[in-house]
Amino acid sequence: MNANDPAELAVDRAALPWLEAVHARRRVLQAVAAGLVLALLPALARAASTPALPKSFDPKRDPVADLAAATQLAASSGRRVIMDVGGEWCSWCHILDRFFASHPDLLALREQHYVWLKVNYSPDNRNEAFLGQWPKIKGYPHLFVVDPNGKLVHSQDTAALERGESYSADALRAFLVRYAPPSGGAGRA
Repeated sequence: MNANDPAELAVDRAALPWLEAVHARRRVLQAVAAGLVLALLPALARAASTPALPKSFDPKRDPVADLAAATQLAASSGRRVIMDVGGEWCSWCHILDRFFASHPDLLALREQHYVWLKVNYSPDNRNEAFLGQWPKIKGYPHLFVVDPNGKLVHSQDTAALERGESYSADALRAFLVRYAPPSGGAGRA
């Protein structure tokens, strides 16, 4: 660029407002990004400090610690806990898992209102001390709805939710809606 050429100076002066606008937009975006990071830090810290809940029935898990983590998560998100008691040996437990996976509307309803906690019951670990504090279980899987304080809301024999060789979408929907947290305390979608 030739600083002595008036034509080039005119172009540079014309570009100046555009460059200033680009830099102003960049500063705004950086400020917004910084604000989002600061706003999300508490949630990220909570998520990092909450142990991962089991995805399967694991006889090595500590159900007392898992329930404590689940109720903490439920309290922070305005949800309740559903303890799904069963085992890897239980065919109806796997049918229930597949049923939710094939019914995204029910899975979304479940995730909106509940923290799902799998509690093992198997020959390897019957978790008798833990399960002994809850109502007697007649069959598996069995669902306990628990509030964020760990208080039993409902004990559900899943046989009442079955239809044929699977589960009833209407019965499961009614169950999930009936025992969801009271309005105002409902979880987020």
